[in-house]
Amino acid sequence: MEAAKPTENKTDAMNDSIIAFKAHKQLKRFLGRFSPHFHKPTVQFIGQALYGIQASGDVKLASWVRMLDEGISAKKVEDRLSRNLSLEGMDRKIQQIVMDDSRGFVKKDTLIVIDPTDICKENARKMQYLYKVRDGSRSKENGDPLLVNGYTGCMAIACNSGNRRIVPLHFSLWSTIAPDYHSENTELGHILDQIRSVHGTNGIYVYDRGGDNIALFRYFARHGLDFIVRLKRRNLVSWKGTWDSETLAAQVTMSHRATVRFDSHGRETKVPIQFGAIPVELPDIPDVPLHLVVVKGFGTHPMILLTSLAKESTYKSLWQVVEGYLSRWRVEDTIRYIKQAYNLEDVRLMKYTKLKNMAALVLAVSYFAAAWLGHNVKAEILVEHLTRMSRQICETPDFHYYALAAGLKMAFMRHGRWSRGTDDWKSPQLELKLDWG
Repeated sequence: MEAAKPTENKTDAMNDSIIAFKAHKQLKRFLGRFSPHFHKPTVQFIGQALYGIQASGDVKLASWVRMLDEGISAKKVEDRLSRNLSLEGMDRKIQQIVMDDSRGFVKKDTLIVIDPTDICKENARKMQYLYKVRDGSRSKENGDPLLVNGYTGCMAIACNSGNRRIVPLHFSLWSTIAPDYHSENTELGHILDQIRSVHGTNGIYVYDRGGDNIALFRYFARHGLDFIVRLKRRNLVSWKGTWDSETLAAQVTMSHRATVRFDSHGRETKVPIQFGAIPVELPDIPDVPLHLVVVKGFGTHPMILLTSLAKESTYKSLWQVVEGYLSRWRVEDTIRYIKQAYNLEDVRLMKYTKLKNMAALVLAVSYFAAAWLGHNVKAEILVEHLTRMSRQICETPDFHYYALAAGLKMAFMRHGRWSRGTDDWKSPQLELKLDWG
């Protein structure tokens, strides 16, 4: 007797089809944010690009073509996508649209984490304005940084201390040998100006050692912005004298203790820490009261933070600074999520303009998943179903947005094209159960 073949659960398949329809509907609503700022053909291209990136989990145009499945020559579709991707200034408009849409997410105590990154293209030779960047995942045998071809980038996200929910605010790439490049400070200034244009003085800016930059400190002071920056080694004014920051750190009384818990290779790790603070000033920016917060316990050398906060020496006041800086590590999850979920480091674009536009499109896709859906109360049911779909093929990753991106990819890949009419998706009986607006 022939073995019975397993039958597909038609209800589950129909449910997945409706979830895909809902996800399409949300993506098209999100696309409405772009309509007032671009001509109709460009808006259509942006819609195809966002769908293509999310459905394929890839930034290669050929992958988009397969997902779009327009029924015409693949070369013609790819050539059209490539032409549209070359539009000058598209990246800046998309970045501003995403920033404008983030209005309301950033409150006074929200962390705005700024973190530089690099896109490594080690084997690339013909991509425009390639130059040497540091490969953060590898180093030479002697421990020196390994330099490879690539591009520099910067990401900004908003998050709250102790909360894994994030809102991507900005993502851009640049080359130091491009004609429009002036300096890293100029690029960073543009990013901060864009954030301020929407969020004003709200937020606490958090930056790693790369933020130990007098130009950045002047910017914060000039615009009245709160910040937490990890210091390298620099002179500070304290106790009516100028001292080296490491000398001052050694004199700080560790008045508070805490235990920090975090995941390390899937296992919870507990680290006991001590921290304290003293008031200081920057010699270059006198009369701006700051505090040096010192944290011991993460290694042989103390963690030294310069901040405009910690105006009191209480545990609550200092812990806000410590926890705020530790939350900066969350942005590394986000950068990794974007690079891996959308295969960003496999980008294959010869022209610099196209590369910058692609970075902005990836920002828009990640914002759609993390903020438009991830923070939308009405979309919570959809997010739950998309996450469930991702569990059908793999375990749910620790980082929530991997699962959401995987669910969106599966929904778009399995259930229809971007151009398909909405009537093909409707099932009134099931849609009633899932209707959340």
